[in-house]
Amino acid sequence: MSLESLKTIIQILSALATAVAAMGALIVYRTNSRRERARWAESLYARFFERLELKTIRDKLDSLRGNPEVHRLVAEESAALTDYLNFFEFVAYLRSSKQLSKTDIQALFGYYLACLRRHDEVAAYVRNREKDFEYLREMLFNE
Repeated sequence: MSLESLKTIIQILSALATAVAAMGALIVYRTNSRRERARWAESLYARFFERLELKTIRDKLDSLRGNPEVHRLVAEESAALTDYLNFFEFVAYLRSSKQLSKTDIQALFGYYLACLRRHDEVAAYVRNREKDFEYLREMLFNE
């Protein structure tokens, strides 16, 4: 075997080792990304279902369209409603920054997001650009 052949074999082996290392790094990155998304999802899920003030609003929004309690919440710009909407604004931000996937959000909160769309006054409130629910507005209405 000539020195030139040995050099070529070493270069090929080096390239293969680099490719294998790159694939390994990609697998580790994807695994870590999935794990981090799962942590976010678990944390948000726990907060959403454990915080009493969010439960109160959740229960009111889980009603038929035209519910006077929902109308009152929006008209008074209740702090509890704002906190609830800010929770989903944060969820929408995490989606836009790719910390959570659309699938994750739909699986965990899809029903409650639909409740926000169901009530015209809540939808109008979120769509009002002065209220600064930019990420939530985009997620709910693609605006």
